[in-house]
Amino acid sequence: MVPTSVSPPPLRPPQVNMQKYQVALCQLLVSPDKEENLARARARIEAAADAGAMLIVMPEIWSCPYSLETLPSDAEDIDGGASPSISMLSEVAAARKITIVGGSIPEKASGKVFNTCCVIGPDGHILAKHRKLHLFEIDIPGDIKFKESDAFTGGQEPTVVDTDVGRIGIGICHDIRFPELAMLYRSREKYFFPSSAFNMSTGELLWDLMQKSRAVDNQLFVATCSPARDPDAKPQYIIWGHSSLIGPFGEVLAAAGHEETTAIGEIDLSMIQSTRESLPLEMQSRGDLYRLVDVQRQ
Repeated sequence: MVPTSVSPPPLRPPQVNMQKYQVALCQLLVSPDKEENLARARARIEAAADAGAMLIVMPEIWSCPYSLETLPSDAEDIDGGASPSISMLSEVAAARKITIVGGSIPEKASGKVFNTCCVIGPDGHILAKHRKLHLFEIDIPGDIKFKESDAFTGGQEPTVVDTDVGRIGIGICHDIRFPELAMLYRSREKYFFPSSAFNMSTGELLWDLMQKSRAVDNQLFVATCSPARDPDAKPQYIIWGHSSLIGPFGEVLAAAGHEETTAIGEIDLSMIQSTRESLPLEMQSRGDLYRLVDVQRQ
């Protein structure tokens, strides 16, 4: 039997306007006041742009508290144009001529609520919208119980988007736990930007491991942005923090602690090619024994 290919034919290489640029991870402290959150986010983004960042990455659920009880009432109608959070991101992106990976906000659509990330270009237009694919569920007796599907509906499509700074694959938090998604994105010639809000239990054990694993296995950049930890938060879901930028060899290029801050690091796209030339994993892969199936591109 003739072995099938490991993946579909490669996509056309992305048009990239710059090989090196600064990326800012805005680790925001989230309050119950949406207007306060938007003002804080705007200030962080503008300060990062002033510092030279061309790409801004926002946290998961940054416009309102991450509470299953209140997420539906905090949800915004993005497609209907009734989203103050996305409107603010669009205004700042256009004013500063930057690209923003908008973390995520609760989105209401068709009677459902989604955990949604918008990618916004330097003209202020939405380039792509990603709805979180893998909904988080955990039950550790005596520690934490949380079921995201009590509030959210899962998305149906992976998201790859061409931007001024390169081709980006989008994930949200629990999406990073599934290596198949990162493998699929790698086959589409991209790097991986999951905005996340790991909790204290999984964060200490898995946060650093997950980021480096996805980066090293696929030889790409992984940028994660979390909200800041709120010391006064209710015990249902306390954020781990520690936003990071990881290089294709697993090197830490930028990192935050748990407090509100902006971590800025440099992405040099030539590092992807040099890493893959030094360690040619794709050439060494055994397509006769296993293969990746990109269902949407079959």
